[in-house]
Amino acid sequence: MITIVNYGLGNIRAFANVYKNLNIETKIANSESDLQDATKIILPGVGAFDYAMQLLNDSGMRDSLDNLVLSKKILVLGICVGMQILANSSEEGISRGLGWIDGEVKKMETSNLSFQTQLPHMGWNSITQGNGHPLVNNLKENPRFYFLHSYYFSCNKNINSIAESQYGNSFTCAVNSNNVYGVQFHPEKSHQNGIQILKNFAVM
Repeated sequence: MITIVNYGLGNIRAFANVYKNLNIETKIANSESDLQDATKIILPGVGAFDYAMQLLNDSGMRDSLDNLVLSKKILVLGICVGMQILANSSEEGISRGLGWIDGEVKKMETSNLSFQTQLPHMGWNSITQGNGHPLVNNLKENPRFYFLHSYYFSCNKNINSIAESQYGNSFTCAVNSNNVYGVQFHPEKSHQNGIQILKNFAVM
């Protein structure tokens, strides 16, 4: 059962609709008890790092999520801020992240951008996937995804970066460590390529 965590951030219904169209069963978790039969977890998010961590910690689901992901090794996919809170910390705030992937979230470097409006990075960008990772397999040539963010995930170990994009400089846009995955872009808004990412996660 793919369980979508509803802790107050992210377009929960959009993910459920994508999977409904793929005939893949999902469940929305609003409380700890809703996580009991999860076999895969989607952790969405939009907005600020500290606010996301506050809502998740206050949701009553944090301890169960730690147990499912760290002890039971359930697959989890963090999306946008849901990816960023997988890190240890963020330059955006002072809260501790989940620490499920070793890294820090940093503000995007914009010195190489020539246009006036620099942040947030908003719109469609292509990605470059490395090592044929199953999460980013079977995409169209030069796949493009929808981004909306001002911070990026800086992995402390290069092996944890499985895809990159460009906005002035290269930045990691997809991460993986063991059973933990994350993408900076919004697959639920990225048409066929986004659908493929969500499908890939479902069959991993």
